[in-house]
Amino acid sequence: MNAKEFRAKYIDFFKSKGHVEIPSASLIPETGVSVLFNIAGMQPLMPYLLGLRHPFGKRLVNVQKCLRTVDFDLIGDNTHHTFFQMLGNWSLGDYFKEESITYSFEFLTDKKWLAIPIERLAITVYEGDKVAPRDEDSAKIWQKHGISIERIIFLGKDDNWWSTGEAGPCGPDTEIFYWTGKESAPKKFDPKDNRWVEIWNNVFMTYNRDETGRLELLKNRNIDTGMGFERTYAILSQKESAYETDLFLPIIKRLEEMSGKKYSENKREMRIIADHIRASVFLLSEKNVIPSNTDRGYILRRLIRRSIVYAKKLNIDKNFAEEIAKSVILNYKEMYPELNKNDKFILTELEKEENKFRNTLEKGLKMFEKISSYDISMTGEDAFLLFQSYGFPIEMTQELAREKGIKVDIDGFNAEFKKHQALSRVGAKQKFKGGLQDTSGKTTKLHTATHLLNEALRIIISKDIKQKGSNITSERLRFDFNFDRKLSGEEIKKVEDEVNRVISQKIDIKREELPLEKALKSGAQAEFGAKYPEKVTVYSVGDYSKEICVGPHVNNTKELGKFKIQKEEAVANGIRRIKAILEN
Repeated sequence: MNAKEFRAKYIDFFKSKGHVEIPSASLIPETGVSVLFNIAGMQPLMPYLLGLRHPFGKRLVNVQKCLRTVDFDLIGDNTHHTFFQMLGNWSLGDYFKEESITYSFEFLTDKKWLAIPIERLAITVYEGDKVAPRDEDSAKIWQKHGISIERIIFLGKDDNWWSTGEAGPCGPDTEIFYWTGKESAPKKFDPKDNRWVEIWNNVFMTYNRDETGRLELLKNRNIDTGMGFERTYAILSQKESAYETDLFLPIIKRLEEMSGKKYSENKREMRIIADHIRASVFLLSEKNVIPSNTDRGYILRRLIRRSIVYAKKLNIDKNFAEEIAKSVILNYKEMYPELNKNDKFILTELEKEENKFRNTLEKGLKMFEKISSYDISMTGEDAFLLFQSYGFPIEMTQELAREKGIKVDIDGFNAEFKKHQALSRVGAKQKFKGGLQDTSGKTTKLHTATHLLNEALRIIISKDIKQKGSNITSERLRFDFNFDRKLSGEEIKKVEDEVNRVISQKIDIKREELPLEKALKSGAQAEFGAKYPEKVTVYSVGDYSKEICVGPHVNNTKELGKFKIQKEEAVANGIRRIKAILEN
């Protein structure tokens, strides 16, 4: 069974159980959430898990593109990847524990599907506490399917409880583990034995937690499940890691050809390069992310430049990223047609960034060697010099320093950053950690305001303006758009006044579900160049604006308060950014 067949089996199984396949959402969150990327399969579906009606009903299945950066230092081991895919199925107020566990068990063990021997499976369930009871129901369901009680372990909230944050939907989960050892699995399950690898997580959204921490039963209970595509496929292929499967082998083989070195002797370096270029290709396929020194562009730049440094360790001293990217595109284009569609843009941007970095890489490495020979530590000023003058992301400097047993003064580096009004690494760490969207009242208001801002810019500045990204917290909104010059003070005031004019009209906001073609013909704006399903959710602010979006939104513009633009600035070539707030 190859990767394409495994993917198809998963989708076909849940279709046979009445689920509707929905396309993967973009890697870039569409709803203005406070995270840079979609980091979990459930993230794009959060508005529906929180109560909105999905256009395709109550049973859904898909393969979601995801990207995480919190595990950067672990890339190169057997299980971690920057870009990865999540197999997910959902019940939105339909079936619950019995069906969810039964479906998982059937797909894993039935000869028609994956045919995994039951002897290789073990389970964790929630042990309960003073607030929520022990999940005896799940344990009994697993036993009914033949899992022995010795293979079922009860664990606490750190392991078997899911929530959106301090408040909101939450509940216990049950996780499925697979025995990867060559010998027979022990009779008793020990989750601390790393030969047991988690492959599937079934979340039972049972409660809503209020601001005081009190739990109330949800009116409509939901099921969210997730299976890591790469990890599970490696296990089914009986490989040490996904890097030894057809998901990566064509890329690895091209690296061997270019370097003249063997993968078996250079695993970590080749895995890092393959992972980073694969992630970069998928990020660039969005066409809204280019290498830069802020936010998503910073992550993309770090991925590309880190891969170049590791390529140099393999003695690849000429441009290589474009060739490796071609292997990625060829390997994944059937599953993700956007790679082929946007291949020229992807390859051009990779080559531009590689040329830019290679111009200073040799000098930067020589400077690093010179600086690191002074002492057992590196000052913040020196680390910032490597960043500013030679293009070394601070994480790369730290990594090179660790290899030599040298510490880097990060506080001093951050202080230099602030002096030059650049990205604070402390702030970036919080952004890159990720998390699920904030659906508080303040955030909902600011998200609604971005719709008004988008249309106001089109009316006042240019009808060709399109949203190129957003980041919303409960304190402010940040809105990126395409435009090739700085806005004048007069223009900013006109945009601000236009948004407040609409707010003052107390316009109702309408939500409707439409076929995609009809939504586009009606004038609804489609953001991020995303691949949309055949049926979409459209929000209209009277006759003023209409956008394909999944929320959250207020019911009437009168709820917003006064709109105030705080700053307008450039963030990349041809991309501007507005920061704004809502005042009471």
